[in-house]
Amino acid sequence: MNNISSNLAEYISRELNAPPVVGELIVSAILFAIAIVAGWIVYFIFERYLKRWAEKTETKLDDMILQNIKAPIYALVFIIGVYYAISPLSILQPYSGLISILFSVAQILVVAFIATRVINVLVEWYAEKRIKRGKRLSEHLLFIFKKSLQAVVYIFAFLAILAAFNIDLTNVVVGLGVGGIAIALALQNILSDVFSAFSIYFDRPFEVGDFIVIGDYMGTVKKIGIKSTRIELLQGEELVVSNRDLVSEKIRNFKKMKRRRISFVIGVTYDTPIEKLRKIPEIIKEIIDPKKIPDVDHLERVHFKEFGPYSLNFEIVYYMKTRDYIKYMDTQQAINFAIKEAFEKEGIEMAFPTQTIYLNRAET
Repeated sequence: MNNISSNLAEYISRELNAPPVVGELIVSAILFAIAIVAGWIVYFIFERYLKRWAEKTETKLDDMILQNIKAPIYALVFIIGVYYAISPLSILQPYSGLISILFSVAQILVVAFIATRVINVLVEWYAEKRIKRGKRLSEHLLFIFKKSLQAVVYIFAFLAILAAFNIDLTNVVVGLGVGGIAIALALQNILSDVFSAFSIYFDRPFEVGDFIVIGDYMGTVKKIGIKSTRIELLQGEELVVSNRDLVSEKIRNFKKMKRRRISFVIGVTYDTPIEKLRKIPEIIKEIIDPKKIPDVDHLERVHFKEFGPYSLNFEIVYYMKTRDYIKYMDTQQAINFAIKEAFEKEGIEMAFPTQTIYLNRAET
């Protein structure tokens, strides 16, 4: 390209019988005009065809990508046009190597910037898609995820810039590897929490708003950060747990529970007649009826379970459709009231811990 522009500049200068610089300026102006025309063509393609095509598609992803990369691509076309426009100028020939490197660096940076804009759009589009499905994502994790991908892009851009300066990348890569190992060792605990945060993000053992139990603690997840997770306990205080410790614990997530299984035992006194004992299962079945209690899914069983130390024990098992703990307690309370009322009507006495002591008086 430089040879063609130089030959054209010499030809114009010779035909005009003018100094060589005149031909160079004319050729430079022609190339700059061509660059403007090329930029206008790119703009026309974006506005007339690509934009209209994106508007016709169902997804908004292509619209967002075009909106974000349009300006950087115009800038890239302008940089390339300026580079070729000044190439015929002999006054700049002594600095041609430096100019070539500077324009290469500018092009690399613009391409890297375009890549980061596309990454931002893709991550935000994915987050919005997840939110529409009812799955909330941590803004902090999304921020770190975007910044990590952007860092990878700029690292490759940095290596490309070093290559443009004809620097041997072998030592650079080795240096980055050694430096990365040193940083990883120094920040071992922090990086462990960060990787644990990514594990929570991708594996999703729980999300913000879930009610979980960890060891002796139970509460609602309020925030999933990079280093720690914050849980609002039932008592009202906030528990801060490092992500590293969190992923190593056994977690009970009640939001994942589709239905609740309830098992409880009631005891009646030993002097309860057998006729009334046989009535107890029927009384319980009539009380725990899904038609009467909407939140109850079904009653699984009622059995005379055992002869206890001080009572005859019946075990009742039923299922609820809701995982809401308050609704469960309200339902269980209503069932307990109904059982107590029914037993009083039938004359069935509930047992409580008692001891009967028999005294044998010796005859004197």
